[in-house]
Amino acid sequence: MNNPTLSASTGASYARILGTGSVRGDRVVTNEEMCTMIDSTPEWIEQRTGIRERRWATPEQTVIAMASQAARQAIEDAGLTPDQIDTVIIASVSHHRPSPSLATYVAREIGATSAAALDINAACAGFCYATTLSESLIRSGASTHVVSIGVERLSDMINMKDRSTAFLFSDGAGAAVFGPSEEPAIAPTQWGSRADQVEVIEIEDWTQAASHPDVNYPLIAMEGRKVFKWALTEVAAKAKEAIAAAGITADDLDVFIPHQANDRIVDVIVRHLGLPDSVTVCHDIAGMGNTSAASIPIAMDRMRRRGDAHSGDLALIIGFGAGLVYAGQVVRLP
Repeated sequence: MNNPTLSASTGASYARILGTGSVRGDRVVTNEEMCTMIDSTPEWIEQRTGIRERRWATPEQTVIAMASQAARQAIEDAGLTPDQIDTVIIASVSHHRPSPSLATYVAREIGATSAAALDINAACAGFCYATTLSESLIRSGASTHVVSIGVERLSDMINMKDRSTAFLFSDGAGAAVFGPSEEPAIAPTQWGSRADQVEVIEIEDWTQAASHPDVNYPLIAMEGRKVFKWALTEVAAKAKEAIAAAGITADDLDVFIPHQANDRIVDVIVRHLGLPDSVTVCHDIAGMGNTSAASIPIAMDRMRRRGDAHSGDLALIIGFGAGLVYAGQVVRLP
């Protein structure tokens, strides 16, 4: 019996980030304005989270519009054209149409109409998951140039009756283009979940959402104290493992870009890692709020464009959120 050997795909030896882009919700909502909607004070919000204001999308800033704009910026920054993008990956919890994927709409909008397109839902770790997938696709030969986008429009999904979470969430999109590299530029990913804690952060299903006569979308629910404790222990430990997996030490890092969930969490992780003062730590949450899957690429792009991070810098990125899922890796910035 004939038993032919199958061909296997092979790709680039390594992959890297080639360019970034980002979009922020146009409406600036200060803590003072937020406190006209919920029972809180500006001082309490800033003390607990580091947030001074957040960005909400205008009606025109749909998830398709924001994701497409961020992707176009990243493609231009990478020195490519849309027809060179062969894969579009979108990380989001804000696409409310079950099918087709948000990525297919964005691929059409940006002109990558023949690209493979898929969505992933890894909540606030979504961009780091997408980074892992992008690198793997390029090294396997399945893709050559991937645009990965984190996009959220969470302002639609805020439970204004929950004063412990209503002030956290915001809207925006961040994108990165990945392509081949002649040297390692994305270190091994440390990722996983605590699926036994899946109920700690959840978004309602549409049956539950229908019970709210004045709300059009499923609402976010979160047990903040449990998330805070998990982030301070397990996520901080995984961040340290990500540095070790890269074959470097904390002293070798140039930039730390964690998911922008809470500045108190960031400060504790910095201490846990023993980061030296030479490492630039991202505190984008102060003027942005929590954009879930979009927070890391938005922050990365802003740091590059403001000169807080530079080409060739080694950056530790780590995301963590509903699931409870986490992912982190060291990357070299474009």
